[in-house]
Amino acid sequence: MSKILRVLQPDVVAQFAVTMIQWQKQYGRHELPWQNTRDPYRVWLSEIMLQQTQVSTVLDYFPRFLREFPDVKSLAEASQDEVLGLWSGLGYYSRARNMHQCAQDVMRRFGGSFPEEPIDLQSLPGIGRSTAAAIAAFCFGKRAAILDGNVKRVLTRVLGYSADLSIAASERVLWDLADQLLPTDDLASAMPSYTQALMDLGSSACLPRNADCLICPVNKLCAAAQEGDPLRFPVKTRKLKRSSEAIWLLCLTNSHGEVWLEKRPPKGVWASLYCFPIFGTAEALALALPEGLACHHEASFVHVLTHKDLHLHPVRAVWNGDEQPQTGIQGSWMSRQQWHILGLPAPIRKLLDGV
Repeated sequence: MSKILRVLQPDVVAQFAVTMIQWQKQYGRHELPWQNTRDPYRVWLSEIMLQQTQVSTVLDYFPRFLREFPDVKSLAEASQDEVLGLWSGLGYYSRARNMHQCAQDVMRRFGGSFPEEPIDLQSLPGIGRSTAAAIAAFCFGKRAAILDGNVKRVLTRVLGYSADLSIAASERVLWDLADQLLPTDDLASAMPSYTQALMDLGSSACLPRNADCLICPVNKLCAAAQEGDPLRFPVKTRKLKRSSEAIWLLCLTNSHGEVWLEKRPPKGVWASLYCFPIFGTAEALALALPEGLACHHEASFVHVLTHKDLHLHPVRAVWNGDEQPQTGIQGSWMSRQQWHILGLPAPIRKLLDGV
């Protein structure tokens, strides 16, 4: 098919959604804890957690969040530190900050009830077009298309859509094609099944490096399968450049086993999380140390973020006293019981476990 495809073949439109729904009912996932519900709070929570995170990981965090924050009101009333502490280890912490703000906006703007229309959902913090569509489809049966990474892969392969998705205009066309494929009948039942089918197919048979076309329910409709080269889809030529940053960490403890932690600023690396004091150079860290305080440089290691490599250099030191170290750095002493429930970057938690 042409990469400038804009209108789908009638047989594809007629068969795709029906086939996907039938397949999902028989072979799809049905036992995930956020399924079999029309509760938008639970669906929204799962959708945010599942962004950039595997299902197996979310299965641990989802019930913990519900125990602590069973509804949007309790989440809105929590402190940011409580939310980040419970999120600690899931990564991509902007999701947690946006989630907290979203809960507060739902209470303030919508009286504690998530809106039904995708356009209203999309106006909330942390909810993009695809997430808004998922909530609207699962909870309210709205005819709205999702288009996350997995779904882009499924649809570009099925449609043989080879336009470069790093170009915004090409992605807009794919959104239009996704809209054309949506079910048209019995939306209250069809939209949740169809939306889940796309997710299930993209996480099972139609994988980035392996397309198991033999078990795919729509292989007879799939242009890429017919061409025999599904792995060339989707096409995205522009790649974000990776960067790197060196960080020296002052891992300061006292005679009581407490650690000195500061809360990071609301923007930048590890925003709003608790962390050892950080420095851009070993010299800057040395200047901040009280005179005569012995320190030990541990082996450095790399922490990989989405588009940046952090080269971390831990420097351990023991402060003999309970008062604030005379270093000019901000923070406070915290016991294990205190820091254990805080929002901490994964490598900082790992270093703290070694204290």
